[in-house]
Amino acid sequence: MTAEFLAGAPVAESILEGVRRRVTALEDRGITPGLGTILVGDDEASAGYVRKKHETCESVGIASHNIEIPQSGGQSSLIAAVEEFNNNPAVDAFIIQSPVPDNFDFIAALDKMDASKDADGLHATNLGKLVLQQDGPVPCTPAGILAMFVHYGIDVAGKNVVILGRGPTLGRPLSLLLTTKQQGANAAVTTVHTGVPNASDYTRNADIVVAAVGSPSVITPDMIKPGAVVVSGGISWEGKKLLPDVDEAVNETASWVTPRLGGVGPVTVAMLLQNTVAAAEANAG
Repeated sequence: MTAEFLAGAPVAESILEGVRRRVTALEDRGITPGLGTILVGDDEASAGYVRKKHETCESVGIASHNIEIPQSGGQSSLIAAVEEFNNNPAVDAFIIQSPVPDNFDFIAALDKMDASKDADGLHATNLGKLVLQQDGPVPCTPAGILAMFVHYGIDVAGKNVVILGRGPTLGRPLSLLLTTKQQGANAAVTTVHTGVPNASDYTRNADIVVAAVGSPSVITPDMIKPGAVVVSGGISWEGKKLLPDVDEAVNETASWVTPRLGGVGPVTVAMLLQNTVAAAEANAG
């Protein structure tokens, strides 16, 4: 068996086409949506992600704004940047690019964000809305994974899904999202993590496995039952080489798998812009 690829580009382009139409409708009213990014420190990968987000903004007609804070700037500089975007009417939504250096407190800064301008869907208010299944921005990578399941016709309803990782940006919100009663979800979800011995006991029985760890090749073929769907949500870097959580040898066991490059990433960016245009629409009334 050789797996089919869950390629992100076609899914992202479908989402971005919808974003373009919504941006055009706003422009007809004299409104240009705006996305802000706050980049902290000098991490090359984070800088690359921010550039990609701004390039994609340009491609759909969203204005982009960026604040860069040196690692020596301190937490007060980060809070000041958050307040600047909170008060800037040209910025409909914004993000703090994560991870931030160790001498910064990401959660404390996120807490200062105007929840209505939260493009990443990670503010406590918006995660609470996800729990209660109320309208609000959904965390971008979890939303992107759900969109991939829908696009490729992956039957998730009632299936055994195992998520490896419980982080607040991916594993935890994804576990909530995939239990909601909607297309691409409505699954039985188990979350395993470093406190669970023998994680493979769970993954080997799963219909769908999502790795959300940020550790290279943490999912290996012996951990997957034949025909399972496998998604690498977490990544890490070896120099300039991107390393997914899923070992490429899993391609010979799974039925569907995300590729090493061009998997969940492009869809995450598309979801970020979708959240941004939704915030602009809400602001426009």
